[in-house]
Amino acid sequence: MILAIDCGNTRVKWGLREEHRHRGSSIGENSGEPCGPGWRAIGAVAVEDMARLKADWSLLPAPARIVISNVAGEPARRSLLTLLARFAVEPLWISAQRAQCGVTNGYTDPGQLGPDRWAALVGAWHLQRGPCLVVTAGTATTVDILSAQGVHEGGIIVAGVDLMKRALARNTAGLALEQGRFAQQPRCTADAIESGCLHAQAGAIERMYSKLEAGGVCLLSGGNAPHIRPLLNIPVRAVDNLALEGLVRIGA
Repeated sequence: MILAIDCGNTRVKWGLREEHRHRGSSIGENSGEPCGPGWRAIGAVAVEDMARLKADWSLLPAPARIVISNVAGEPARRSLLTLLARFAVEPLWISAQRAQCGVTNGYTDPGQLGPDRWAALVGAWHLQRGPCLVVTAGTATTVDILSAQGVHEGGIIVAGVDLMKRALARNTAGLALEQGRFAQQPRCTADAIESGCLHAQAGAIERMYSKLEAGGVCLLSGGNAPHIRPLLNIPVRAVDNLALEGLVRIGA
């Protein structure tokens, strides 16, 4: 089995997968399976609550391989190593490569592409096998173009919904950080901020989709995906744990 760990800026997502189950599998919309097809166990905790993983992982059978994407820095790396010591397996800390698992990196300096984005691209290629827009809507929203040949043709990074709202609250005198709701025609400030930030996300995604080959689809993942998806006027496939899907391919 492979233990895949995606340590982001806000959350640590993980999944235990049987190696033979990942080949040819895919995640459908509303599959109804708590762990998703092929996953023996799956979970997520806030980065600041990483210590909770000790209890979660104490119940797992020992994996044969551990594969990690970490964008949360050295403190998170040290914490993960401590938590994983019980398995006596040397983790593979991934980084973006020039080419791997059928995907070619389009960055001029391949190593500059974040490991989480690289894992998501690999996961997208093995789930879709065609042109797609690979979107992860989390603390930041990343939008990457993947061609029909599996070539990464570049992408963008924008502040995520919560970062946008906090920036407005921090840098303006009259826009407090309040809970708002999306509205087509907002009639209060909190709703205007919420709606504006979601429109900004959807607009960036749709502009990037216009650069995709004909017949492509947007693969949408991340914590803010459910809020953004209803606003998109493009073909969308919701995919939970896209980076984890890529990590198990890299690990295998």
